[in-house]
Amino acid sequence: MSEREREDRSGVEEPGVDHRTPARIGVLFGGPSAEHEVSCASALGVARALAGGGYRVVAIGVTRDGGLRLVPEPVLADQIAGTGAERAIDDRLTVTGTAVELRAGRRPGTALVTAAELPGTVHAELDVVFPVLHGPYGEDGVLQGVLESLGVPYVGCGILASAVGMDKVAMKRALRAEGVPVTPDVWFDAQTYRATEDPEKLVVGLRRPLFVKPARMGSSIGISRVGEEDDLAAAIEEALRHDTIVVVEQGVTGRELECGVLGGSRPEASAVGEVRVTGGWFDYQQKYFGDSDPMVVPAGLPEDMTERIQDLSVRAFTAIGGWGLARVDFLYDESAGELYVNELNTMPGFTAHSMYPKVWAAVGVGYQEIVDRLVVLAQARHADRPPGAQPGRDEQAGRTGEKADR
Repeated sequence: MSEREREDRSGVEEPGVDHRTPARIGVLFGGPSAEHEVSCASALGVARALAGGGYRVVAIGVTRDGGLRLVPEPVLADQIAGTGAERAIDDRLTVTGTAVELRAGRRPGTALVTAAELPGTVHAELDVVFPVLHGPYGEDGVLQGVLESLGVPYVGCGILASAVGMDKVAMKRALRAEGVPVTPDVWFDAQTYRATEDPEKLVVGLRRPLFVKPARMGSSIGISRVGEEDDLAAAIEEALRHDTIVVVEQGVTGRELECGVLGGSRPEASAVGEVRVTGGWFDYQQKYFGDSDPMVVPAGLPEDMTERIQDLSVRAFTAIGGWGLARVDFLYDESAGELYVNELNTMPGFTAHSMYPKVWAAVGVGYQEIVDRLVVLAQARHADRPPGAQPGRDEQAGRTGEKADR
């Protein structure tokens, strides 16, 4: 993608939006999902990039029980300056953070951060929300629905695209309908599994190795590889610890490739990266806490294969109705010449180990530019809404921040 192409496309994506005006960006992170720690690490990089781009950053942590905590400005400043430990934001969420709620703003297209116990106390007014949450409640359409009800612009995919991207069953249906190749699989719910005497009957037609996954979880959490001698039932039980629906996929021997997508109505694809791992597959521990970096960018593929992956990435993104960003993961059986979309992540990681920033850097789009374009895309989508699509102005509408047990 050339500089000229970026300029041409940005003109289409940003009607009526003046991205030179400093905006106050609310960075939401954490959450009740098993990907809480990953989200906190990603949010730190996003907050630093936003601050470096001249935006005013308000960091709001979502605790594991669903409450909201406003990160104290001195803590955030230390993190952005790089003087604090990387996990300090997470550690102080429930220690020094102020309990807050999000409410519809006084001005259209804004949201208020108010004190939980004193709703009349306003801590900040947000122009855009940047939700850096991974997994359930943050990446599955739930949070997006809350932000829609507040009427505030937000970064990333909308409700439907987020929900479809998170749900492996729905995602595969959408991609198959558009002719995008996906791995052979079966799926079933917990009740079906409990009623089956022999779990092998549930995976008839699939060749080992198998990958057993929770249907709605990311970051390799709850995933097991099942070889010829491995216990299928144990793998299913592990997946059911994280979801009520299990997807079992036929393993593909080959290369693990990843491609980023960025944009709105005319999305663009990045360079293609490769994950080279030892020990069989890229599990949660290697993905976020490994000692070595297994990611190679660019992947060193023939030009025609690179272009095919880029085309399929954009098609997959379009198939789910994506907006903003996504990372599309592929499995490539080089000997058979077969390529499959394995996963589609609508809020990919932004940590030091993450592939998404790396594949964009390879085509000249740096971290700073990524977050800037995402903010502009959020504003552009909001500006394009017809008047009838705007939510009501009632102060109680869209209120969030209460703990899950209230």
